[in-house]
Amino acid sequence: MAARGQSFNGMRGIAAVPSYVVMQPTTLCNLDCAYCYLPFRAADRRMPVPVAEAVAASVNPWAAEGRFSVVWHGGEPLTAGREHLAALLAPFAPEVEHHVQTNATLIDDAWCAFFAEHRIRVSVSVDGPRERNGDRVTRGGRPAYDRILRGVAALRRHGLPFSALAVVSRPRAGLATELYDYFLDLGCDVLGINIEETEGVNTRDNAHDPADVTAFWAELVAAWRRVPRIHLREVEWSLRYAAAVLDDVADDVLPRQLDPIPTIGHDGSVTVLSPELAGFTDPRYGDFSSGNVLAAPLAEILAGATRTPWVGEFLAGVEACRSGCPYFGFCGGGHAANRYFELGRFDGTETEHCRNSKIRLLEGVLEHARDHESPAA
Repeated sequence: MAARGQSFNGMRGIAAVPSYVVMQPTTLCNLDCAYCYLPFRAADRRMPVPVAEAVAASVNPWAAEGRFSVVWHGGEPLTAGREHLAALLAPFAPEVEHHVQTNATLIDDAWCAFFAEHRIRVSVSVDGPRERNGDRVTRGGRPAYDRILRGVAALRRHGLPFSALAVVSRPRAGLATELYDYFLDLGCDVLGINIEETEGVNTRDNAHDPADVTAFWAELVAAWRRVPRIHLREVEWSLRYAAAVLDDVADDVLPRQLDPIPTIGHDGSVTVLSPELAGFTDPRYGDFSSGNVLAAPLAEILAGATRTPWVGEFLAGVEACRSGCPYFGFCGGGHAANRYFELGRFDGTETEHCRNSKIRLLEGVLEHARDHESPAA
């Protein structure tokens, strides 16, 4: 189902103003998770303050016009230290909302005070109960789970609300209820579920039996409906789309233009559409960046983002999805990084990520609805 809106050579194109930006305060991570896509997580390449100042020059006017977020995402952002992170936060206006994605292993009372002082919303990466976190290990190969729980306990002790993000490597029936009940007990108020992706330096296969993935999502819907206390990102989005289809307004679900989702690398480079592309290079596409905020304003870089060679190829792929995929109205054409890392180019269409996290997700929601349909009167 096609979405209406402005086009770029027949495509929707990219919005000039994003809804949020991603900032990489450091490339360093103190963990060495098996499924991580980041190429330089063993190196401490920190973002200089002038990069944050340059980004803030564009972000602050956007925040004055409406809600706007900056997401601090490494590496592990907390390895930059409180003093340096405070210096990076300082140029942003009070209206800017700040979020941090963290593995929680470094969170203690001092970090909780820092989060409260700077009004930073925290999202914790944890994959469920202890036995589900085997891929989350320290650089010495030791399990990180106990350290993660200590960080979560600190957040709860200080009364700080937090989100959770879980990676599922082997989706199947029987797992979803276990995970959902775990996160209910953990105390998060928002939960995102990522089926493991083949991207970046993670080359592990992400192909799964379609029936297993569909059953996982259907079971997750059932678990959530039983106790809908957590905002479940993927399920709630699916239900909004299903409601829009029933109300015959599905064409209005997708934004009129693609959100550029600019990722600002530690060095000021700007990568649009897929944060996972930052830090990589390719003989055909170069370093994927559309510019550098130390050389040009972020607003100017985004206005010209469609001139980045690979971006035009990606938009052609989005148009191909629009023309041939019945799920387009739900996913909007997928993510650039998944196309590149799975297919080797940007103008392909269906990927394993698309199947696992879009198609099977929607089918799981519909399967749950079918199985729990009220009998006819």
